[in-house]
Amino acid sequence: MNANPYSERVRELFARPAHAGEMATPHRAFIADQGIRIAFSATLSGAVIERLRFQAWGCPHVIAAAEWVCTQLEGRPATDLQTFAVADLMQSLAVPMEKSGRILVIEDAVRALGAAISKTFTNTEQD
Repeated sequence: MNANPYSERVRELFARPAHAGEMATPHRAFIADQGIRIAFSATLSGAVIERLRFQAWGCPHVIAAAEWVCTQLEGRPATDLQTFAVADLMQSLAVPMEKSGRILVIEDAVRALGAAISKTFTNTEQD
């Protein structure tokens, strides 16, 4: 039995979160729930996510998951934020089921960022 509750991938992402930090951008979402706080901020190039950063206060699974999200979504269409689901993340990082509520908060934050970006585009088109 493995005494370490964190997979090697979680330990790796937690130790070196290349996407940690905040950017000055109007594209930002913050959620506090399930004992964690998570914020994502993005810069866009057209409709593509150019840079994605996070700030997270939570356990190593949360921080590793936020880093994983940024790695997966940078360079993808901003619309992918609104359909993001955590199934691949849970499997890739071997997140235990008892942490699924916290990981779902990350999903909510990613989708909230997508909604905020979509609203910005909608408002720009109306102007």
